[in-house]
Amino acid sequence: MKVQRIYETPFEINFNSPRQEFSLYWKSFLASGIGKLYVAIPWDDLVGYFKIKENKKGPSRFFSPKGMIALMFLKSYVGCSDRKLIEHLNGNIHFQLFCDIWLQGDRLSNYKIVSQIRTYLSSRLSISEAQKIFAKYWKPFIEHPNIMLTDATCYETSMRYPTNVKLLWESVDWCYGQLKLSCKYLKIRTPRTKYLKQKERYSYYSRKRRKSKKERRVLTRSLLHLLNKLLFLLEEIQRKHPDEFIMPARYYRQIKTITTVLSQQQEIFETDKSVPDRIVSLSKSYIRPIVRGKEVKPVEFGAKVNMIQFGGINFIEHISFSAFHEGIRLKQSVRYARQLVGKLTHLSGDDIYATNANRTYCKKENITHGFKRKGRPGKHEDHRKILHSVLRKERATRMEGSFGTEKEHYGLKKIRAMTQLNEELWIFFGVHTANAVRIAQKMMLEKQAA
Repeated sequence: MKVQRIYETPFEINFNSPRQEFSLYWKSFLASGIGKLYVAIPWDDLVGYFKIKENKKGPSRFFSPKGMIALMFLKSYVGCSDRKLIEHLNGNIHFQLFCDIWLQGDRLSNYKIVSQIRTYLSSRLSISEAQKIFAKYWKPFIEHPNIMLTDATCYETSMRYPTNVKLLWESVDWCYGQLKLSCKYLKIRTPRTKYLKQKERYSYYSRKRRKSKKERRVLTRSLLHLLNKLLFLLEEIQRKHPDEFIMPARYYRQIKTITTVLSQQQEIFETDKSVPDRIVSLSKSYIRPIVRGKEVKPVEFGAKVNMIQFGGINFIEHISFSAFHEGIRLKQSVRYARQLVGKLTHLSGDDIYATNANRTYCKKENITHGFKRKGRPGKHEDHRKILHSVLRKERATRMEGSFGTEKEHYGLKKIRAMTQLNEELWIFFGVHTANAVRIAQKMMLEKQAA
């Protein structure tokens, strides 16, 4: 094919210094999607809330206090790994303007700085207080702030699907590794165990497509016995060498977790019933199974969040890694909603919130709810049915849809943080990045209308 000339005049590349034409770059940035997101975030109030200060002594931080918070928003907005995020930051001038840095041809190579900032901010985060900053800044752009929708969802953590055999084998493998390292350091003979034999049996068992109940019980019994022996050997070595056997605090936390796992799995093996507060992961011992009752995922593993929504903007009312009944949190939700947006006149939730206590509370507080009616029809039954239908439809479509949007497009489908505080921070920025995008769209529409 012939090379065709699309433009009458060729495109000119300007090699002037970016600092000389900063206003052009800034204007281009504000016109982009990420620039509109930038305008919708209350930066000064957030920096003041997190109380991030510059180092007076030693080297200064690479990211400013504003840039550290912006990097977390950018992480949720882009929805990629930490390594990819740093690569995008190196090559995208709009991302640099968003994060308040100017690389000027330099490159960031330490991608772990993202997780370091995440850990630093998570230790300073109180979700209920931080959300008041967003609510104050966004309230003029929230439609019908007097109407509250509420529902619960689960943001799953990134972990392998837990089974009893997997958990026991991970505990055995960790204890045996610590036993070998301790004996090597103390220059004593490693006690004899059947670790290698059990390793071969577990490897054979894990490769099988179909696993019978008899095989599972036989292997579970062997792993329970071996794990009990390994814990006893580690305790014996510590008792015989108290001055030389000095371990970090992380070791003793893991030993405590594994001891709990052993007692729980022993009870499950003997009674064939689940136990309360069950540990399902060694690396994330705070995770608990949450029974949701869905057809595709009857059990989920992650943080359960009770969410409240005003005009399409979500706020986290309660977050927990253990299962809780969201229906009994309606009173707390109403109180927190009043702190965020003020007066509340209408609310809607699914049937789990429609308890007699909640109905009585709504009547006492003069709040119109969208629950199914109990008893005989009232005087204005036709109007009540219309209002009830609108509230329930709004919750079922707009609120449920917002959960799907956050999970698919803002990095909340699988939370890949490694600690409880970091997971809460990840969810916080994911939810409010989605909110900021919605607020930015409303700001743009109001600007066009004006």
